[in-house]
Amino acid sequence: MKKQNLMEKGFTIIELVIVIIILGILAAFAVPRFIGIATNARIATVLGLEGSMRSAAALAHAQQLADNLAANASVTMEGQTVTMANRYPTADAAGILNALQSTTGFNCPAATPLVCSKDGATSAANCSVSYTEATSSAPPTIASDISNCD
Repeated sequence: MKKQNLMEKGFTIIELVIVIIILGILAAFAVPRFIGIATNARIATVLGLEGSMRSAAALAHAQQLADNLAANASVTMEGQTVTMANRYPTADAAGILNALQSTTGFNCPAATPLVCSKDGATSAANCSVSYTEATSSAPPTIASDISNCD
């Protein structure tokens, strides 16, 4: 019996080319799916922030009512002072953003209404959440725009 030298074992060029072609075909199918997943992830993140804003506003509202405070009196949530207007957080960093505590992945410049745009979106204005301060007759308006989260 003849023993084959271990140094002579290996892949032929044709085998390597076939493997590279198969990997190329798999990549052609995977890349479009990955791109779709990235868009869906941005949409989910924007909708998550919208839900978080709704929850934070409701919790601050409930805290103010439970403490029997005046309509514009600030509340403390998790050690953060949250400024209030008409029994809901104000549309600024001292209000709703303090109630949220984190807007990682979003750009929330000071403006009225407060608009937090998703980082990395092609059209930041069309991949965002807006918070409009409460009035004496209506709670705050919180709405998301996911029309272009590519």
